[in-house]
Amino acid sequence: MTSLPAMIETKGLSVSVRTGRWLPFKASKSLDILIDVSVALRPGEVTCMVGESGSGKTTFGRALVGLVRPSAGEILLDGAALPDFSSRSFRRVRSQAALLFQDPVTSFNPRQRIGSIIAEPRRIAFAGSTRSEDIAALAQKAGLARPLLSRFPHALSGGQARRAAVARALSVVPRLIIADEPTAGLDVSVQGGVLNLFLDIRDEFRTAFLVITHNLSVARHIADRIVILYLGRVVESGPAAAIFRNPQHPYTRALLDSEPVPDPSKRRQEPPVIGEVPSLAARPGGCEFHTRCRFAQARCRVEPPPRTNVSADHEVACHFPLAEVKPAAVPNLRLVSR
Repeated sequence: MTSLPAMIETKGLSVSVRTGRWLPFKASKSLDILIDVSVALRPGEVTCMVGESGSGKTTFGRALVGLVRPSAGEILLDGAALPDFSSRSFRRVRSQAALLFQDPVTSFNPRQRIGSIIAEPRRIAFAGSTRSEDIAALAQKAGLARPLLSRFPHALSGGQARRAAVARALSVVPRLIIADEPTAGLDVSVQGGVLNLFLDIRDEFRTAFLVITHNLSVARHIADRIVILYLGRVVESGPAAAIFRNPQHPYTRALLDSEPVPDPSKRRQEPPVIGEVPSLAARPGGCEFHTRCRFAQARCRVEPPPRTNVSADHEVACHFPLAEVKPAAVPNLRLVSR
């Protein structure tokens, strides 16, 4: 894992939105999507942000490049904090970052051919040659065959569209790539090709990656670091090897134990984690996971847990990390809804 300084870093980043502001006779209120999120993205390192749907993963990625306006905290680019959260401040970040959307086809102009779509960032940023030979070489680097450059977006398969999006991102050689659910809707064999492409880009260009996913198999394959989000808060973060080997937060353990096991003889008989994900409009007090945690105690219901260091570079926000719980009391956990 790289030990270089962070290319981009957030400190206490929060995002809030106003709800009900356009409804007559109803007072608007603030809804917290992200709360106090601190993450560092380093060159040549893949950071996977993992959590259930609605945990704030996509909002964090969009906030990094100013598509969502943060409400508090800091964003530091190469160690220097952005002076504010205006569009002008985010231009510096956007000039060095590329965002791969969850559905790449809908992010393409349907009236442009793929070759023109890949070349467009270079034309706008004056960042390199847009000759057909150079665009074809760039597409080939992303695993996209030259004949596909003359097609329109609707004529591409899911894997081809994903590779076209990667080629478009690489056209300006970004220092940061934010990939939102990069394997969603792809066959398993195609998923592996896309993830291996990410690793090749990381190694060749020393690009920093933020991969947003709920698929732990993806994180297991490519992550150098993992950040676990629950209701917009970081509950655990650290090196991927440490988290997969020794998860400390009950929520992390539940996510890991919810991975499907491709063996019918290994059916799970352990008690699941019961309960629905709480609404962001009615957050539980204390530790917000206590309504679903089998180890919750009275303290968890009233006192938010502080972030503590489990080991070097491995943090957890839990009053009773799993390392402090007797092994017999730690079953395999699964997240299900009643």
